[in-house]
Amino acid sequence: MSAGVAGIALSGVPGIASAAPTLMTSREAADTKKDKVKVAFIGIGNRGEQDFDDFMRTGMVEVTALCDVDLDGKQCQKVLSKLPNVKRFRDFRELFEKAAGDFEAVVAAVPDHIHFPIAMMALAHGKHIYLEKPMVRTFHEAELLMQMARRHPELATQVGNQGHSEANYFQFKAWQEAGIIKDVTAVTAHMNNSRRWHRFDPNIKHLPEAEPLPQNMDWDTWLGAAQWHDYSAKYHQGEWRSWYDFGMGALGDWGAHILDTVHEFLDLGLPYEVTLLNQKAHNDFFFPYSSTILFRFGARGNMPPVDITWYDGLDNLPPLPAGYGGSEYNANIPSTNQGDTPRAQLNPGKIIYTRDLIFKGGSHGSTLSIIPEEKAREMQSRLPEVPMSPSNHQENFLLACMGKEKTRSPFEINGVLSQVFCLGVIAQRLNTQLFFDPRTKQFTNNAFANALLAGGLPPRKGWEEFYKI
Repeated sequence: MSAGVAGIALSGVPGIASAAPTLMTSREAADTKKDKVKVAFIGIGNRGEQDFDDFMRTGMVEVTALCDVDLDGKQCQKVLSKLPNVKRFRDFRELFEKAAGDFEAVVAAVPDHIHFPIAMMALAHGKHIYLEKPMVRTFHEAELLMQMARRHPELATQVGNQGHSEANYFQFKAWQEAGIIKDVTAVTAHMNNSRRWHRFDPNIKHLPEAEPLPQNMDWDTWLGAAQWHDYSAKYHQGEWRSWYDFGMGALGDWGAHILDTVHEFLDLGLPYEVTLLNQKAHNDFFFPYSSTILFRFGARGNMPPVDITWYDGLDNLPPLPAGYGGSEYNANIPSTNQGDTPRAQLNPGKIIYTRDLIFKGGSHGSTLSIIPEEKAREMQSRLPEVPMSPSNHQENFLLACMGKEKTRSPFEINGVLSQVFCLGVIAQRLNTQLFFDPRTKQFTNNAFANALLAGGLPPRKGWEEFYKI
């Protein structure tokens, strides 16, 4: 590792000290060329490939660098073949050290545990950043990243829950402003599809055995701040989602697509109670086969308290209200390397209960409907017109880089939602009921849970400086 990468900058983030002082800021660079944004992509396989394609379709991107720890992997070859002459890197720290002057913005689609250091480094270098969801893996990482974003209001940040730029977002906002959605008291959120870890043995006694490393893969950088794990294919190619050490399970993966508008527009903030009501196949290493988690939020202004109950797992369907009808499937849900999301008995979505009405909704950009159907017909004449989205999620980010729009899912908004999921994961790990003080941001009944707010273990040697502002 070079001295520039290993060095400690004034911001606390390695590598920024090596940036040339004559480089333009992102704002200055955007002002000089309004039609396209110079972008570096970190993570170009699987979801990264999808993000690359989505951004390229905007016609608003000039790609100046590609970065992936597994450049030789087959999952990276499609993107690499499209841009054979673009600079390539395996270590994102080297990307910032050697090529920071070539780009204004970063798009990062990488495992959850490495989101934080990449985002911190991007902001420290004055780069806009589009970061896949969930924003981070620990509560403390979200806290630090929100602080860092507030220090750089000139930089655009966007988390990749694309429903925040689709009809779901604009309908919820319009219906709330018109008084159609009001006095929400309870929400049921459900994601009952098969997950990768459902084939794992819950009687596991240790982490996977070491396997030969793929040729030229930079495993050390893949691990980032996480404690050392020997390489295993059970961590690679999306399998990291299964493990507490690297992923956020079904809740972190899908919660951002199901609960994003509920959380933002109801101004829920942080819960005061997180209770693991039940789960199947609890163990110390990977997420349970199924779980039911209760999040309790206090009153906010003139809005009543809200209980959100999360259901995941094939055998853990939530109760449905009378008149629920069928379970609509959102055909716009991106496919994954796990295969297309199958049509389940109950597709991912939510049920919103108010004092007067019940709403049914799906995930991502799916819109809400009033149930039962008779009530929907009665309300039809009172429903406001819903405006069209002026830009999709990728366009919104790029326009924000140019100073023409504000991002709809910036770190300051999505960070708190991500913290809610972090609290839920802690309840899953400890298999218990937790009481949380949103003011002190500490659990009041469990010291072990407080240790997990920062992940439970300190960052690996060489990565500590990312956690300093």
